[in-house]
Amino acid sequence: MLTPLLAAKSLRNRLLTTALTVLSIGLSVALLVGIENVRFGVRESFAGTISGTDLIVGARGGSVQLLLSSVFGMGAPSAAVSWETYQRFADHPAVAWTIPYSLGDSHRGYRVVGTTADFYEYYRFRDGNRIEFAVGRAPATDTEVAIGAAAARELGYDVGRPVELTHGLGPMSFVTHEEHPFEVVGVLAETFTPVDHALYVTLEGIEAMHEGWEGGAMPMPDFSGGALPGAPAAPPLEPASAPAVDTGPAITSFLVGTTSRIDALQLQREVNTYEEEPLTAILPGVALAEMWRSVGYAEDALRIVSVFVVLVGLSGMIVSLYTSLNERRREMAILRAVGARRGRIVTLLVLEAGLLAVLGCLLGVGLVYALLVAVQGFVESNFGLYLPIRPLGTIELGYLAAVVVAGFLLGLIPAAKAYRNTLVDGLSLRV
Repeated sequence: MLTPLLAAKSLRNRLLTTALTVLSIGLSVALLVGIENVRFGVRESFAGTISGTDLIVGARGGSVQLLLSSVFGMGAPSAAVSWETYQRFADHPAVAWTIPYSLGDSHRGYRVVGTTADFYEYYRFRDGNRIEFAVGRAPATDTEVAIGAAAARELGYDVGRPVELTHGLGPMSFVTHEEHPFEVVGVLAETFTPVDHALYVTLEGIEAMHEGWEGGAMPMPDFSGGALPGAPAAPPLEPASAPAVDTGPAITSFLVGTTSRIDALQLQREVNTYEEEPLTAILPGVALAEMWRSVGYAEDALRIVSVFVVLVGLSGMIVSLYTSLNERRREMAILRAVGARRGRIVTLLVLEAGLLAVLGCLLGVGLVYALLVAVQGFVESNFGLYLPIRPLGTIELGYLAAVVVAGFLLGLIPAAKAYRNTLVDGLSLRV
């Protein structure tokens, strides 16, 4: 028991050096544990964006692309899905509910999502929470729009504000649907998901906004009244032989809730082999795991950098202990003179290194939790990322154990030097 107390008093006597060494180790440990917490939080935030949805169905394409465009508002949908196909699967016996999405328009850089009342009833995010309104209600007509919390806050919009939407998903567009304005009738409660960064209209609103765009391009202006003087009048157009068929609103994807998980797998196979139209059905969890595999190299790189930072911090500890041995020659000699064996000296220095590592780990963990408490709300509000304050996981505890063990082992380096020093060496004067 005397040796640990002696090690603690020795470190206290060199308070400034001890504090700087502990701070160096603590900062490096905070980086290591903090990166792991952020990695976990980002994964949880992405996974919590959508909950309770069994399938996402869209035009034939990549699973990650469909997931990103439909759920996270990243990228553009590959193609549209016909209304007949949507109705075919919406009426499927294995389907409990569906949420159609129509993407392709925006407002000042924020996406516009055309959907139905089923979105507000069935869409679930983190821990099964549903969409709620902070102010107002869901849009019910083709001239009403609801706006996400983040978009409303950053644009300064409230209920009753007129809104003009633009064609295209980019922040800049030269085609504005001025002929069909909308009015904000609701502001969604904050979810800290991509839902907060979008505007929501009805499918009828998307259809009315694009009236005359049936060919895929904006309608051309009418030049019938602008004929040159003396030019023969253009013959009147013959009426169409048959009225246009109402194909229903255009959608780009739809979410599906099935009656059971077994039905989800069977329905996925049926959608992917549907012969009438090329479709892709994905399981959100599987597609999300595929996306994480594609970015796993970046996570590994961050871990490697963090490990090297910790090694630098431990190296500073060894340098501090090693260089202080020259100043502690007389201390070691006195300990030897009062009966301390060489093994006790080695144990003392190893314990000092271990205590520095333990204190550095405690400081690093404390810094991580303090930083999480300080920035959690800011990160959620500005970046939509949920960083949970949770107990240390198995990976983080493993990192801390490795740092402490490394501290004890590296303490053998200055201990070996002290072991070789003789009693006479410590008592002799050096000039």
